[in-house]
Amino acid sequence: MTQISQQALETAVREYRDPYLEKDLYELGAVKNLTADENGKVTLMVELPYPSKGIAGGLKQIVANALENVDGVEDADVHVGQKIHAYQTQKDIPSVAGVKNIIAVASGKGGVGKSTTAVNLALALKAEGARVGILDADIYGPSIGMMLGVPEGKRPDTRENKYFVPMEAHGLQANSMAFVVTDKTPMVWRGPMVSGAVMQLLQQTLWDELDYLIIDMPPGTGDIQLTLAQKVPVTGAVIVTTPQDIALLDGKKGIEMFRKVDIPVLGVVENMSVHICSNCGHEEPLFGHGGGERIAEEYDTTLLGQLPLHMTIREQTDSGLPSVVAEPDSEVARRYRDIARRVGAELSTRERNLTGSISSVSVTEH
Repeated sequence: MTQISQQALETAVREYRDPYLEKDLYELGAVKNLTADENGKVTLMVELPYPSKGIAGGLKQIVANALENVDGVEDADVHVGQKIHAYQTQKDIPSVAGVKNIIAVASGKGGVGKSTTAVNLALALKAEGARVGILDADIYGPSIGMMLGVPEGKRPDTRENKYFVPMEAHGLQANSMAFVVTDKTPMVWRGPMVSGAVMQLLQQTLWDELDYLIIDMPPGTGDIQLTLAQKVPVTGAVIVTTPQDIALLDGKKGIEMFRKVDIPVLGVVENMSVHICSNCGHEEPLFGHGGGERIAEEYDTTLLGQLPLHMTIREQTDSGLPSVVAEPDSEVARRYRDIARRVGAELSTRERNLTGSISSVSVTEH
């Protein structure tokens, strides 16, 4: 029987380059074990540092094929898992119990689809194998409950008359100001009250071992947003914009606001990039073209993805079944999952928070 060269095996594994981090599996520190037995069976254990369920099958197949081409290898068994760590927050603000990473989803102005993006990003991260929660910090127009199909008037359970138990919706842990006040109560609050209420919701919710907590921020870049950005231990921010010049201008303000408080901007999501006609499928850039790319280039950040202006996205979200769960195999869901992997991969390049909670491991493919 041919003696299998360990070096040849490692060279075969190095042929695969991660599509998001553009490194091989050894450079990523993702190879946990690579062994060959006397019968020519090779076993490889891979652990990626970001939510990656959607690409695990492809990785497994590509690497197994490469290993089986090595002299003496009869069979290759590749296991792909993921391990999500806690990463550093701005100025080392103490982390929130039960939460590893907080991602703020923000926009410089309203009406650009920020909440829709926040909900679908949270669901996409979950679909990619992460434990995810969402907090609706948009005090004046909380919409996350409706988008997740939480019945109107439903209230979260409490513990010790002090803590909220997050609502479960489509596998997400969720909390929102809308769950604790009625929609008949107008939010006539000054800035400090708003940021105080958000901090209370954040810290008094019993989040259960989350890899990521998505915070749907209030639109704009005023005092409320700045105060929240300074007080909430945010690991990274995602800016939502449309290709329209005025929205891009506001999107730039959003990036500058987060940079001012040392929060890394993970990238830009361009919403409503093209209109797709529901009758004929014709695509037309109603709000302009290439704006997201320009802003990402100007601020040396990433264009995470572009999403079409399509009636079904709005209809599905309004009905409490966002696109990622309503049509998991659709082009829109595929784009959101690609954005989720990109966000997780970008975050995995940051410095780790060694005081954070223990990393979770989930094996996704055998």
